[in-house]
Amino acid sequence: MMRADILQSEIQPDQGPAWSRDEFEAQLRARGRAYHIHHPFNVKLNSGLATPEQIRGWVANRFYYQIAIPVKDAAVLSNCPDPEVRRGWVQRILDHDGFEFGGVKDEGGIEAWLRLAEAVGLSRDEVLDLRHVVPAMRFAVDAYVNFARRAPWQEAVCSSLTELFAPEIHRQRLASWPEHYPWIEPQGLGYFRNRVSQARRDVEQGLAVTLGHFTTRALQERALQVLQFKLDILWAMNDAMAQRYGVSQ
Repeated sequence: MMRADILQSEIQPDQGPAWSRDEFEAQLRARGRAYHIHHPFNVKLNSGLATPEQIRGWVANRFYYQIAIPVKDAAVLSNCPDPEVRRGWVQRILDHDGFEFGGVKDEGGIEAWLRLAEAVGLSRDEVLDLRHVVPAMRFAVDAYVNFARRAPWQEAVCSSLTELFAPEIHRQRLASWPEHYPWIEPQGLGYFRNRVSQARRDVEQGLAVTLGHFTTRALQERALQVLQFKLDILWAMNDAMAQRYGVSQ
């Protein structure tokens, strides 16, 4: 269940010796069992059983999350006093918002998501005006952005480590969607292709910060709590879409 009081740290001083870096990373990765790759709505999408309405609903609703990601990352930057971390983290905003520097142009992930929307039969206008976004989806995404604004920046970084599990979900979509949904224009899947490599790079930075900061057992337990909160956010987003588009759980 998503914690409403996640900003209230529950660090306890006597929780045993700290895990080693390898043990702590293993604990973080073990949380993948709660990743939304296992959610019934996602399973239906990737197994070829989703209707066009369900796919379009997923794309339109997830757009609200896509446009929130650079806002969340800007919140991390605004709270972080470490210029080295900021120099690396700003790339995440560029990845989603796009950029044009010195003749090099990248339209970014938000534009790629809009091309996905067009590929599944949605118009840009109906995605951009957010008419399909259900209230519970807005609540979950807004809760995540609010957390990133108010939490210590290291915790906001830690919450991003759901990216540990993201490449697999993107690979599943790239492997299964062309076969199961041939009516979707293939060029619309570019967002997933881009994120396979981008997520790996982002994981390296997020892990470096998390493993370097959460060095006592109490802090490590807190990090697991924070990561679970983000996993719950993603699960709640899928719950919202499943309820709206008739996917039983």
